[in-house]
Amino acid sequence: MSTGDQGQTLGQILFYRQLEPLSIERHRALGVSQVTNPFSFLADTHLVPLTVDEFGLAAVCYPIIFDTQSRTPLAVMGLRPGMNVFVEPDGSLDPEVYLPAFARRYPFLPIIAGSGQQQPQQPAEGEGEGDRVVVCIDRSAKMISASPELAFFEGDKPSKYTQDAIQFCREFDLLARRTQDFVRLMEQHGLFELTPLAIPVANPDGSRGEQRIGEYLRISDQKLNGLPKDVYLDLRDRGVSAVMHAHLLSLGLWPKILSRAARIQASTPLGGAASMGGPQAAF
Repeated sequence: MSTGDQGQTLGQILFYRQLEPLSIERHRALGVSQVTNPFSFLADTHLVPLTVDEFGLAAVCYPIIFDTQSRTPLAVMGLRPGMNVFVEPDGSLDPEVYLPAFARRYPFLPIIAGSGQQQPQQPAEGEGEGDRVVVCIDRSAKMISASPELAFFEGDKPSKYTQDAIQFCREFDLLARRTQDFVRLMEQHGLFELTPLAIPVANPDGSRGEQRIGEYLRISDQKLNGLPKDVYLDLRDRGVSAVMHAHLLSLGLWPKILSRAARIQASTPLGGAASMGGPQAAF
């Protein structure tokens, strides 16, 4: 399962549509205002990156898997592009679902200048190594307004709102680095295993079968249990055992995603003609 099959950055393939470097010249009069269903942009996104510090909260809401190419942890919020089972047709988000930090920082996205790659760590120009990084906004975001309740700038300086958003991006980077360290540990000890994903289907003869719609990486229970005691204790002392078990616990929520997807499928016009799966449609 890969988030980058079309050579796009995660930001582009998810919900950023019109990235512009935030500047006082272009955006002095802009800011954000409260809108109805501010997270409706998630409606077409079925996989959202997570950091390991979020696993505990996310594990009770949806499965947590790992991308087969980048090993990025992902919150499974649907079975195929264009379907988020936690977003209603009116764009409202299920109030009980955990919203990943990756989505909460929207409409901001720091990127490395000239690279096109998102870099959520040094989100301001003119600050040492941060010179290579530019804070961008999604100009198409519906909460951005020319008559804002919270302005991007106050006079010639970023407003407190903008400064807080930049600080959130800095904190997100710390979590992203911890996540990369966790993934390296899992790879170092060979704990990942490739797992097929299939959905139940009705065969022409009326029997029940399965349709494979993709594959993903997970931590293997067998490999984890087979670790030497000293290695397992070292992982525990590093504070990652709780993260691993939260991930494994979350995999029990696949039936929840399948059930929600089936309800959406059944309510699709023309008898649910849109495919819920297929090798090219999901994962």
